[in-house]
Amino acid sequence: MIRIGDFSKLSQVSIKTLRYYDEMGLLKPLNVDRFTGYRYYSVSQLPRLNRILALKDLGFELSQIAQVVGEGVSSEQLRGMLRLKYAELQQQIADSQERLARIEARLNDIEREDTLPNYDVVLKQADAQLVAGVRDTLSNYPEVGRLLNKVYDYLARSGVNGLSLTGAAIWHDDEYKTGDIDGEAVVYLKQPVPADGHVKVYELPEALVASVIHKGAYNKFSQAYEALGHWIEANGYTVVGPNREIYLECLEPVRQDDDSYVTEIQFPIAKKEPDHS
Repeated sequence: MIRIGDFSKLSQVSIKTLRYYDEMGLLKPLNVDRFTGYRYYSVSQLPRLNRILALKDLGFELSQIAQVVGEGVSSEQLRGMLRLKYAELQQQIADSQERLARIEARLNDIEREDTLPNYDVVLKQADAQLVAGVRDTLSNYPEVGRLLNKVYDYLARSGVNGLSLTGAAIWHDDEYKTGDIDGEAVVYLKQPVPADGHVKVYELPEALVASVIHKGAYNKFSQAYEALGHWIEANGYTVVGPNREIYLECLEPVRQDDDSYVTEIQFPIAKKEPDHS
């Protein structure tokens, strides 16, 4: 038997780490002097220590290593653990690559020499949301306010204080249009209300969205839309559903040029399929 210091030199593992492995039950000394407390090891324990170090280098947690070297696992079980670790690391690499792409896109935004406001685009999961809504063909985009008033009036008649609830617009067209716009006004509900022939009550589905907060007038939305479009393209996403404008703060009567308004703009998105052509 050799003392812990010599075993540390032979294994090139610090005494502190050896003591920790002892406490974890991964590698117990062959003997501990009851008077001095000195730990004694054997050269025959080096293969076990090397296996611990190899598994740790592969990214296994100490609890998993204890299962392998302590309880013993079959070759098939070890292969399964390694496959899981492989998949986990692949996902970490994919996540890191996406984060790098977002950083690169943000750097490009910073370096763009233009006068656009600096929008922080956020990728988030929008939860499913119960809404009351009216959908119609509009002659222009501001006309969605007329639909919103219909929804708020209906909620008031139903005994709901709709003015305390958040209103939003959903744009169903696949392109920007100057007329015959497929628009929908919705109000986010906290509890169900009955529907009628004009107002539909339904659950807006959850979606992964790219989102920005626009602090400014409605007639300056194009700046926020441009920032969102640039971010979606630069990060390898594609739009997969109608975009939403959520009117967080506005004043009555509604004006298109009031810079005190706060609006969240969301685009449902998904990762682009790889091009194998």
